[in-house]
Amino acid sequence: MVIKEILFRAAERTATQVTLVANQYIPTPKSRHISSVQVASGFDVADNEIVKRLDPGDLVITADIPLAADVIEKGGHALDPRGEMYTTDNIRARLSMRDFMETLRASGVDTGGPPALNQGDRQAFANQLDRFLTRRK
Repeated sequence: MVIKEILFRAAERTATQVTLVANQYIPTPKSRHISSVQVASGFDVADNEIVKRLDPGDLVITADIPLAADVIEKGGHALDPRGEMYTTDNIRARLSMRDFMETLRASGVDTGGPPALNQGDRQAFANQLDRFLTRRK
């Protein structure tokens, strides 16, 4: 929720269009800069919709590494909620690590999950978003 609040404030401050895509209703503030799209439930339905709507140069916020790879492949930018910008230079390594961890989990190894977002993560995200929006102008 904190990430959405940062996005909503940035959308208003910079007059940037923000579109949330999910397979459930997402409440959004009334704004001409913020909208949401609800898609059907199903594996990768929301991800596919995001990629379909993506124009080169658009920014997608996601922790989903395969989605980030698709975004980069289509000429977009992908930013992790922890503030890491995925790039053509680092996405292959992230995909390899994700696949490795998935193999471990499938074999019964408890890999745990990522820690909760902390204040430093939120700040890193807000800073990276601000840098992106500033460069885009």
